[in-house]
Amino acid sequence: MSDLKNKILSLVKNDLEEIEAALRQNLNPYLDLVHNIASHILFSGGKRLRPLLMVLSARMCGYDGDYDKTFSTIFEYLHAATLLHDDLVDEANLRRGKPVANLVWDNPTAVLAGDFLLARSLSIAAKTKRPDVIEVVAGITENMSQGEIHQLSRKGHLDLTEEEYMEIIQRKTAVLFQGACHTGALVADASEEKGTQLAAYGFNMGIAFQMVDDLLDYTLDTKVLGKEIGADLKEGKLTLPVIYSLKTADQKDRTRMEQIILNKDFSAEDFEILIAKMNKYGGQAYTKKLATEYVSAAKVAIRTFNPSKTKDILLMLADYTLAREA
Repeated sequence: MSDLKNKILSLVKNDLEEIEAALRQNLNPYLDLVHNIASHILFSGGKRLRPLLMVLSARMCGYDGDYDKTFSTIFEYLHAATLLHDDLVDEANLRRGKPVANLVWDNPTAVLAGDFLLARSLSIAAKTKRPDVIEVVAGITENMSQGEIHQLSRKGHLDLTEEEYMEIIQRKTAVLFQGACHTGALVADASEEKGTQLAAYGFNMGIAFQMVDDLLDYTLDTKVLGKEIGADLKEGKLTLPVIYSLKTADQKDRTRMEQIILNKDFSAEDFEILIAKMNKYGGQAYTKKLATEYVSAAKVAIRTFNPSKTKDILLMLADYTLAREA
């Protein structure tokens, strides 16, 4: 995996540097406090995957303008806004190995800084002067909000189904990947067919990304993960590895797993027991299998594009989504 990651990074080094510069140049808050909070979440080690997908999608569709990096900040600002809000809603303590913003400052200020980032993303979308881009970005914000509300309404419910889980991650994660790729095609004035194909690539990749993210929560390495062990469970979030394991477990093991899940102060030893039982009933393997299928679907979605360096990078990014360790 490290070889794949290093190869990708070497190929997109200049793009990432320019995206980083654009994120700093286009932030432009009126207050230093807003800048400090936004910077706390924006410049704490994010992968810049979403803006990179927009840039690469635009390039694969022949974009040759000067504003792709500026337009790509839409998706990182949107992502950062949701992280600020999610950390508060979830009562999280760590994000990317650092204290969450609302603990460094306070809840109201963190919420309003998130609102600023959301508004900033919409302002930059308006600068494209394309109603279709604005419609995509507005649709993302609606879906992400509803996905978060759906997840919140089912917080701590052991009867959450796989179908509900899929609905939540489609809205919370996949639509942002989908929108980034689709917007790349739109700003490049690509055909509707190419836009649809890139949107499908992003959507499927986003599903796989979230599934792998949910798998990573079942590790005991906080330093690698950047958040507390078992954070999802402590926040009352049931994800696919747990949902599947509970469904397939016998009554005795299901009861023990439920006891651990419902105890928000479970120990590291309890968490190890839970992980072992999930492995026994195939929760991790099932999730990895589905994620693999979505990665394959993402790669198939762009199969008709002509061979190019950019297409190769998109295919490698799909593989990296499956293989990443943090």
